[in-house]
Amino acid sequence: MEHLAIDIDMCPSPELTQLAEQLLAVCRRENIKLATAESCTGGLIAGSLTAVVGSSDVVECGFVTYSNEAKRKMLGVPEALIIRVGAVSEEVSRAMAEGALTRSRAQLTLAVTGIAGPDGGTKNKPVGLVHHACALTGEATRHERHVYSGDRDAVRLATIKTILGIGLKVLKERCETV
Repeated sequence: MEHLAIDIDMCPSPELTQLAEQLLAVCRRENIKLATAESCTGGLIAGSLTAVVGSSDVVECGFVTYSNEAKRKMLGVPEALIIRVGAVSEEVSRAMAEGALTRSRAQLTLAVTGIAGPDGGTKNKPVGLVHHACALTGEATRHERHVYSGDRDAVRLATIKTILGIGLKVLKERCETV
């Protein structure tokens, strides 16, 4: 069985490559560094960005914070917050994005936390639930909640496409208001 990591690293879909290229181009034009903070995607967002030739002038770093302890230690997500709302929540996704912003030289951060499956879902937090957050220096942190269908790879691929699109939208909106 082929897995998403192989597909993204060796043979990215045209849509994913196009989104990554567009986001990198806007970052480059606006002189913005980018960082990722990933849980359920395990570094695949950063991988999709760095698969693009020349991305090193934009991509600052990627935080893979699969465990709650990593979220706390690497991104400064408060333990009390994780206990109160759970790791898969709007609040934690926002804290991850904002933590990556303060712990890197990036001006734009993309963060995701979710349940890719096939296990781990509950009635209130089903498999496929992902919270996406995008932080841009000087702007309010953007959040979107999505519930994706399909297997683990489908959920992770949809998550990557969505967060790249959110980052692109946030930057384009900023450029229109400047």
